[in-house]
Amino acid sequence: MNLPRLLPVATLSLLLGACATTGDIEQTRRELDAARQQTSARLTEVEARLSNERLLDLVKEVASLRTEMAALRGQNEVLQHQQGETLKRQNDLYADLDLRLGKLEQSASSPAVSGEAEAAAAPAAPLVSPAQDALNKALATLRNREFARAVPELKAVMDKFPANSEAQEASYWLGVAHTYLKQYDAAIDIHRRFAEQSPAHVRAPEALRLMAENQIELQQKDQAKLTLRKLIKLYPNSAAATKARERLAKL
Repeated sequence: MNLPRLLPVATLSLLLGACATTGDIEQTRRELDAARQQTSARLTEVEARLSNERLLDLVKEVASLRTEMAALRGQNEVLQHQQGETLKRQNDLYADLDLRLGKLEQSASSPAVSGEAEAAAAPAAPLVSPAQDALNKALATLRNREFARAVPELKAVMDKFPANSEAQEASYWLGVAHTYLKQYDAAIDIHRRFAEQSPAHVRAPEALRLMAENQIELQQKDQAKLTLRKLIKLYPNSAAATKARERLAKL
């Protein structure tokens, strides 16, 4: 066997095998690099997509919050307007009632007869009746704006002297006292009965108007409109009817 000839052939085979192995490795490396690049690109795409989705969700959430804030702002403005209207309405009502109490105070403090000569010439004044005395005391409490105390005193006049004119007068002012106390249901019931039982009384138109105002305070606008229209129909030339027309125009 000729060994010197075989050695170069073996060496060449080994070198060729080594070259083939190195080529495979390079090919594999290139494939791995390409796969890594593809994976990286896909990962970047997925991340970008997720980022865009999050951004879109955030945009939607911000838009939704802005819509809710706008709605709440609108509701708040409506409530503020309603509150302002309610306060104005109550101020007007109580200013009107204060004016009536002021007139009541003036009538109580004004002398029945003016001038010393007239007083000397006038006959002795009759004694005040128990009904009038009780009413005067109740109205004095009312003039002092002690409305909670005035309520039972006015009721006492109505209970003790139901057939007297003082009872009618007490009924009207009882409704006024309940209005001041913001006991609107009670005031409505009292003024309704007063207007029905004493339609010819000078205060009947005003009782209907105050009844409507109390209905408005309870947000019973439809009932208030009916009451005001009834007032205008029954007492078209009264001062209360003039106010009723103005009130209807605002409802």
